[in-house]
Amino acid sequence: MRSPATVLLLISCFFAKFARSQSHELIIQGVTGKLYLEHTIVPKENWYSVGRLYNVSPKDLAPFNHLTLGKPLIIGQTLQIPLTATNFSQNNVKTSGETLIPVYHITREKEWMYRISVDHNKVPIPDIEKWNNVTPDQIHPGMHLIVGYLKVKTGLSALATNAPESATAPRIAESTKPAASSAVAETPKPAAAESATTTRSVAAEPAASASTTSTQPAAVMPKPSGPPPAISTPVTTTPATSAPATSAPATAALATSALPPPVPVVSPAPASPAPHFDGGNFRSDYSESGKTASGQAGIFKSTSGWQDGKYYALMNGVTVGTIVRITNPSTNKSVYAKILGQLPEMKESAGLSIRMSNAAAAELGESDTRFAVQISY
Repeated sequence: MRSPATVLLLISCFFAKFARSQSHELIIQGVTGKLYLEHTIVPKENWYSVGRLYNVSPKDLAPFNHLTLGKPLIIGQTLQIPLTATNFSQNNVKTSGETLIPVYHITREKEWMYRISVDHNKVPIPDIEKWNNVTPDQIHPGMHLIVGYLKVKTGLSALATNAPESATAPRIAESTKPAASSAVAETPKPAAAESATTTRSVAAEPAASASTTSTQPAAVMPKPSGPPPAISTPVTTTPATSAPATSAPATAALATSALPPPVPVVSPAPASPAPHFDGGNFRSDYSESGKTASGQAGIFKSTSGWQDGKYYALMNGVTVGTIVRITNPSTNKSVYAKILGQLPEMKESAGLSIRMSNAAAAELGESDTRFAVQISY
């Protein structure tokens, strides 16, 4: 029979373990199709209190754990909490009575953004980068990456009281502009185009006010508004052009806003603007070992490379992090790309030797989905 001191020690160890597991980040488990969290039962908890905590119905929670509601929960028992469309958000959408709590994935060895995305409901890679403020080359084993948000009822779940402010306010504000985030993922936009769009929106305000005054010819605008005796004062000696002169910046704004903006300023960025980084940012890190390969190359879309010259690629049989030189024999141009992982197992990869970012392909002078390349590493 165990002594009271031993029993107290075991109880203390249990609650210490529980405190660590319950107070830390929510760590996601499983893969697409069966994503879940783990919860350890504490005293006075039951199916319904756990359901309220994670915004899941007990009728769904019990079968997910191969149990029935008639079987009471045991202290220390571990439950799997299913993540469904009801309580799991990957687009930052929630109701006014809900709170979003970050859910994390811990990266493993040789795991990169594409695999993380596929394993977590194919959440867009640009969203993972935005939520975590990282770029693909910063991923390393052991990182805690946000891959979505647990949606809980603010007034019913104790988890809502401990939710970090950064997990609700800033990210929700950013998610109200899905078109902007998708544009970044689909078509990299130069900084010049962004500033030009802002300039146009600012210029639109003077244009709105000018619409009430520019309905008459310019010669009529300085028409005297006072009674006839005031016309004989020295004010009448002011030329017609002196009226706008009292506010030169406003006049310039009116003059320019009355005309449509130049087409290049407001037009979207071209689908494949050709960057010029003399092979890319990784050129200085390239070290040739004599290995070569040739074949067909494919393209994947990426936000990287357009402004920083950092090119990335996927290739089987090459260690992650290796810098390879990719040469286009038709243009004799070369780029240097860092290998992020293996070619994804999908039909688009059939017959490919390598897939590279669209920024790298643009510097090679290619926009086709497939083209011949020579690879050295």
